[in-house]
Amino acid sequence: MHFGEADSVDGTRIAYLHGGDPGAPPLVMIHGWAQSASCWGQAMLDELSAEHRVIAVDLRGHGRSDAPQQGYDNGALWAADLVAVLDSAAVVASPVLLGWSYGGLVICDYLASGGRAAGVVFVGAITGLGRGKAGGRVGTAMRGALPAALSTDAGVAAQALAGFNDALVDPSDGERAQAFLGTSLATPPRVRAALFARECDHDELLAGLDIPALVLHGTADTVVDVRAGEHAAGLLRDVRTSFWDGAGHAPFATDPERFVGEVTTFASHANSVTGRMDG
Repeated sequence: MHFGEADSVDGTRIAYLHGGDPGAPPLVMIHGWAQSASCWGQAMLDELSAEHRVIAVDLRGHGRSDAPQQGYDNGALWAADLVAVLDSAAVVASPVLLGWSYGGLVICDYLASGGRAAGVVFVGAITGLGRGKAGGRVGTAMRGALPAALSTDAGVAAQALAGFNDALVDPSDGERAQAFLGTSLATPPRVRAALFARECDHDELLAGLDIPALVLHGTADTVVDVRAGEHAAGLLRDVRTSFWDGAGHAPFATDPERFVGEVTTFASHANSVTGRMDG
C-alpha cells in the first residue's frame, strides 16, 4: 500500500492509503469513530488489492489527516473530503464504498451531496445520528463509554476507551487490541466529542437509493445496535444482508477471510449491475 494526501475544500489535508491495479474496480474503505485506515490491517488491504483498486481513508481528525478545529458537524465537508480523495487518487469509475460504524454516516453524506457510487457496504454502521434516530441506535458499550471517552483527562479517557475497546477487538488478540486502543487515544478528545455534535437522518436518501447495497452487521454488536443495520436494510431497495450470529462491532477483525469473501462477492455484483446500467 502507498500513502496519499488530498486537500479538501476547506484546506484540510486528508490522508489515505491506496494500492492495487489503478485500472481495477475501486473500493473505498472508511473507518469508524476514533480509528483510522490502519484498522483494516495490512494483510486485509493487500488481499483486497488483488482484485480492487483499494483506497482506505483517514477521516478528518483521525490518523494522519489534519484535525481542524471545526467542521465535524457539517455533512457537506465530510462529503467534500471524500471527493478530494477520489480526485487525488484519480478514480474515474464509480467506486464501491465501504463504511464501518461512523463511516456509514460519511457515505450517506457523500451520496446526499450527489456523489457517485457503484454500490455501498454498511458494516456495523450508523446512517443517522441524534436522539430518536433509528439509523443511529447505539448499544451498551457505546453508551457506557460516554461521556468519559470524550474527556481531556488522560486517565479518565484511557479507562473508558479501554473498556470500549473490548467491544471492538477480542482482548486476547493483544497486538491488535493495543493498536486499536492506541489509535483511539491518539484521536484528539475534541475530535472524539465533535463527531457526536450533529443531528441528521438519511432515511429518505436510503429509500431512494438505486444502487446495490450490502448491510453487514454482527448480531452481538454492543457499539451500534443491530437494529440500526436492520433499519437501513428495511429502507434500501436493492439490498443484501449478512447478519453474523454472535459477532460484535468489528466483523472484519472477527473473521477476516469471511469478510473479504463477502465484500469481494458483493463488489463484483455491484460493479456488474452498474456496468449494465451504464451500458
